[in-house]
Amino acid sequence: MGSNSLPGANLAENEVMSSNRMPVSRLVRVCFFIVLWLTFPSIALSADFNQPWRNKEKALVLDAYEKNPIDWAEVTKNKRIRGFIAKSSDGIPPPYSCSGDETKRTLCAKTFQNYWLKQQLYKTRRTVAKAFGLKWGAYHLGRPGNPIEQANHFIEFADPQPDELIALDIEHDDPSKWISFKDAEAFARHIYFRLGRYPILYTNHNTAQRIAARRAEFPLLSRLPLWYARYRSEIKGVFPMGNWDNYSIWQFSSGINCNKKKCLYRVKGTEPNIDVNVTPYTAAELEEKWPFNFLVPERKSPETSTEVLVAKKQVDVTQPVVTATFAVEIDITRQNVKSYGIPVPAPSPAKEAEQEVAIVQPEKAIQHSLVKGPIKIDPRSYTEQAALSMKLLYPAGAL
Repeated sequence: MGSNSLPGANLAENEVMSSNRMPVSRLVRVCFFIVLWLTFPSIALSADFNQPWRNKEKALVLDAYEKNPIDWAEVTKNKRIRGFIAKSSDGIPPPYSCSGDETKRTLCAKTFQNYWLKQQLYKTRRTVAKAFGLKWGAYHLGRPGNPIEQANHFIEFADPQPDELIALDIEHDDPSKWISFKDAEAFARHIYFRLGRYPILYTNHNTAQRIAARRAEFPLLSRLPLWYARYRSEIKGVFPMGNWDNYSIWQFSSGINCNKKKCLYRVKGTEPNIDVNVTPYTAAELEEKWPFNFLVPERKSPETSTEVLVAKKQVDVTQPVVTATFAVEIDITRQNVKSYGIPVPAPSPAKEAEQEVAIVQPEKAIQHSLVKGPIKIDPRSYTEQAALSMKLLYPAGAL
């Protein structure tokens, strides 16, 4: 039999077909191996999603910032630890030249001195980690501000070598505190312009889901290999499949869920607040994948699930109460609500009343009777209030 045959196809010669029919025992075995062959990928993936750090074959990676103490000789006794990713740059660099009164100049000089010391520590740790045989990587903590300047800052600070992993850290989907998705794409593109490769994406579960849902809007960000932060023992059923088939790195333990009494995985030579990551690879496989210089396959954007909300409301408001008949378009994928016609206000006495909402699905024509009770709507910000109500009524995946 050729090498492309299915498992179990080479059976004993004495189990020959009789009267052009396959014996039951042979048929059962063939079916068993076919099922096993087809389900093996899902079985393997399930193992990657349920406490994979318990599998001693899976390679581990540590990541740290400058205040995490490291005993390199002790850490590297654990042969499963094959990589180390260090924090490098953070937002936009501090000013090199100082101005202002004496106090401002002193503080400015101190800030730059601390920045310089962090960079020297980063370089020292890279030299030591590589001397101990670890793969090296660096991440930039994205902040609000010019993304091109941030990308240049990262390159100048980390001076990444071709064999070193590079990553962009988006802590949360909050552009007032962290880099926005739009700026993150600009950051990644400029990194490619200068280095000829893209960074991987570090982010948490909720932010990863939002990026996946908006992949038509952010086609590059959603294709970066995912460094997934989720401090749970299992991620089956919640990992954003359909955009990423699997994580490249999973940060499962940190100071959030690890302390002196309880921890998913302890690393000797460090303190409990060290970040510990697992990969879906053996040590040899991780050697081949590192530094993840690829994009994940392009996926089609999720189809927008559009429903029409038709509602009649009589509500208790601080302004004169309105009774309005209106319709809004609901994009379930992005959880956005857009005005679909202008509300028609009608003055009436203030009082509490029931709210009944009917969802009309064009194909299924299913009606749902939802929240009953008084709600408050300010007619001046009607669409925003409607959007808020819809988010409360329909959490992600409810419909």
